[in-house]
Amino acid sequence: MAAADGGTLFLDEIGEMPLAIQPKLLRLLQEREYERVGEALPRMADVRVIAATNRDLAAEVKAGNFREDLFYRLNVIAVTVPGLRERPHDLLRLAEGARGYFASRAGKAEMSFSQAVKDAFKAYPWPGNLRELRNVIERAVILAPGSTIELADLPEEFSASRRQASAVGARVTLEELEAEHIRRILSISRNLDEAARTLGIDPATLYRKRNKLGLL
Repeated sequence: MAAADGGTLFLDEIGEMPLAIQPKLLRLLQEREYERVGEALPRMADVRVIAATNRDLAAEVKAGNFREDLFYRLNVIAVTVPGLRERPHDLLRLAEGARGYFASRAGKAEMSFSQAVKDAFKAYPWPGNLRELRNVIERAVILAPGSTIELADLPEEFSASRRQASAVGARVTLEELEAEHIRRILSISRNLDEAARTLGIDPATLYRKRNKLGLL
């Protein structure tokens, strides 16, 4: 906290903060006071707080998982950032930026996307948003044998997504869609907790759904 004094403190995934810790953050926001671990002496800090979350905090308040007073203290200026699937005009620009970054790191600065890859990117729903985009492109840059990233260099779900997008009148059950969505998130996540955060559910719920859907 001392390092942020006079500046900005960014709190990512604020919805994951345990209830036991939330009063301490509320105290900082209201009183500008905090205590270091192992100290009883209050310290002062003047910080601007920016918090981010992929959860519906209003719903978390109703569920008893997030303090109502802290929610209203944080919710001064709310900015909603749309997901990639809602930003088709930005998608390829962001993809090109990530390609340039990872290609440069890998010593493949002249790499490009094939048209099939661009079409697959547009058809894919991107449930993991920008984090998933970066992971997919980093993987493709590493696997691509040449200077062009082809559809074969992408995970299998991108080919499946294109097939689904071009199919007319296909009948898919809600359970099948849920299973496919969860499978994709699990495949790009480092662990169950990260996958649960991306899906917006708690790890215990994801564990039960994974077992029910046979995604072991």
